Amino acid sequence: MVPRAPLCLALVLASGPGALLAQEGEVAALIARIEAPQSPNRGGLDGLTLTEVMQRFRLPAVSIAVVKDFKIHWARAYGIADVETGQLADTATIFQAGSISKPVFAMTAVKVAQEGRLSLDADVNTLLRSWQVPRNASTGEQPVTLRSLLSHTSGADDGFGFPGYNPGDPQPTLVQILSGEKPSNVGAVRFGRPPYTGFKYSGGGLVLAQLAVMDVVGRPFDAIARDLVLAPLGMRSSTYEQPLPAAFAGRAARGHSGGGRRMGAPWHDYPEQSAAGLWSTPSDLARFLIEMQRAIRGPAGAVLAQGAAREMLTPTGIGEQGLGLAIKQQGEGWYFSHSGSNWNFRADLVGHLRKGYGVVIMTNSENGWGVIVELEARIAAAYNWDSLHKPIPR
Repeated sequence: MVPRAPLCLALVLASGPGALLAQEGEVAALIARIEAPQSPNRGGLDGLTLTEVMQRFRLPAVSIAVVKDFKIHWARAYGIADVETGQLADTATIFQAGSISKPVFAMTAVKVAQEGRLSLDADVNTLLRSWQVPRNASTGEQPVTLRSLLSHTSGADDGFGFPGYNPGDPQPTLVQILSGEKPSNVGAVRFGRPPYTGFKYSGGGLVLAQLAVMDVVGRPFDAIARDLVLAPLGMRSSTYEQPLPAAFAGRAARGHSGGGRRMGAPWHDYPEQSAAGLWSTPSDLARFLIEMQRAIRGPAGAVLAQGAAREMLTPTGIGEQGLGLAIKQQGEGWYFSHSGSNWNFRADLVGHLRKGYGVVIMTNSENGWGVIVELEARIAAAYNWDSLHKPIPR
């Protein structure tokens, strides 16, 4: 049986012990339903317990935080953070968030704009001091802006993810990454079409946006994000620092192969902090999710004004992409979301745009997707969410 950490409840304050016990019973019943074989059994993975689903995908650990009524309803971790040491995962275990780094960075950039220190629609070259977007046929008439970079509509054509670097290996600066210069292990960021003429996912575009924010504020990015977003939201188990500081490393899950095996390095480092460098927990990322929901509901969240949240959660007009988040209709409901995929880590964040519920799931294996998809379907069914589509793995 896959070991599980004790349940961490964030219960709504009740008027007396009876009401509190009733809430605890409700949560326990919901978790039991999610962990058990599903009924009706539609085939696929429905007939398996959560433990058996994890075993099917050879997933060492999964950590979950569920949001209900604009609060964390419960959080729980299952399995092993490191298969070699046998360290158990718990709700304080941190995982690499992968590309979920991007929406948290987007909130940071929007916060800087909200404070009046930059405009999301300014030519990014007017913000940059250490690098410039080359002027060419694609960028000459319509300038590249932070809004276009955060929504992947800037015309950047890199289209690659970042493989990361083994701890201790030489790591490039942001300028070296953008220019494709050693020791960077990816190509240069190029702009192949005018901004706002198409959508193309661009990690390099987020690195450029990070550099612009750093040049404007004049501080290291991890400190900017900590002071403007992470600390105000109570995300105390989250950091963009790369390499991972010792204060966090003792709580870090190790990445594993698709077969559940420990690899040579415990994880990769990502100097591309805004695109891939966030370490966090599901509970911390749930706090980010709730901030988006509360701010869009109004009048304001802890970090964002309602108008700023609307900017993040409004598609730019090209595809489903807002600023750092995708916005799409799933059945009868509208959701914002982002997934994450670093070397041997997988994660997903999904929140309802209006109804105050959602989920964050993080795993420590490249085989995490199958378990994430199954868990999201089970949670949506248990809580009677507006429909989430469920592909049935065979």
